[in-house]
Amino acid sequence: MTLLSFIGRRLLWAIPLLFAVSLIAFVIIQLPPGDFITALSASLAEKGDALDTEALEALRERYGLGQPFLVQYWKWISGVIAGDFGMSFEWRRPVSELIWQRMALSVCVAASTILFVWAVALPIGIYSAVKKYTIGDYVITTIGFIGLAVPNFLLALFLLYIAVVYFGTEVSGLFSSEYANAPWSMAKLLDLLGHLWIPVVILGTSSAASLIRIMRANLLDELNKPYVTTARAKGLSEFTLLIKYPVRLALNPFVSTIGWAFPHIISGSVITDVVLSLPTAGPLMLQALKGQDMYLAGGFVLLLCCLSIVGMLVSDILLGLLDPRIRYR
Repeated sequence: MTLLSFIGRRLLWAIPLLFAVSLIAFVIIQLPPGDFITALSASLAEKGDALDTEALEALRERYGLGQPFLVQYWKWISGVIAGDFGMSFEWRRPVSELIWQRMALSVCVAASTILFVWAVALPIGIYSAVKKYTIGDYVITTIGFIGLAVPNFLLALFLLYIAVVYFGTEVSGLFSSEYANAPWSMAKLLDLLGHLWIPVVILGTSSAASLIRIMRANLLDELNKPYVTTARAKGLSEFTLLIKYPVRLALNPFVSTIGWAFPHIISGSVITDVVLSLPTAGPLMLQALKGQDMYLAGGFVLLLCCLSIVGMLVSDILLGLLDPRIRYR
């Protein structure tokens, strides 16, 4: 099977998978009892505000909240295909406007974190495998276990404390106060880059520690195989032998982590995003789920599922390039 036919088959499988995850996403956001109108009514009643029954019923009718599940799903998914994610009940704004505003920054942080993780984990993992049971390997292993054990949000709190108490600076957010609501410009982009490294390092610490261990274990398995001894006996230099054969094969499980790493960094860092006051998708998605803001929560869940599918597709393509045997599976 050629690489193009392999990619084409993966793309064809992605289409029904997208519809399946969209249905699951819609089911998930409908699982809690009631809906946004019920939650809004309860909130108004607690505050002692007057309930405008006609207005609430009009909202229920407009969004089809009293109709069967499949009718609501079809209204939602057909609008999504047309680029209309619906209106946010809570924010009274188009969902697409809220989502793209937050998801753009989330994707920026996630992509930067993945590049950072790979840049750190790949060379250190190779070094740890080649220099196994040396002082350097023991130091890397110890630091890796600490990185795995310390939660990201705790590391964020520690960094905030150090920055405020000892340096008198504020490291939260992605922009300085003067650029937070300013239109995009070169100055705002440079300000973003100046703040971006903080969440990237915090979010990438545990992932880098995990991938270092994965790379070390994979490479140790390959270094002990007969083909390495044969290549070394034929006079290949140690660096050429290492890069050409065992590292390439050890990258297979390493590359396969892309499928889960990208959505995990976005959805799994909600607490860290809240601690650092990041204007990303995580806090807004959590607020939408708590408030049963159906279309906003559904839009976020659907996009995260799509990111998982895209991540798996990228992993498959890279694995097909690295190891031609995978194309025949």
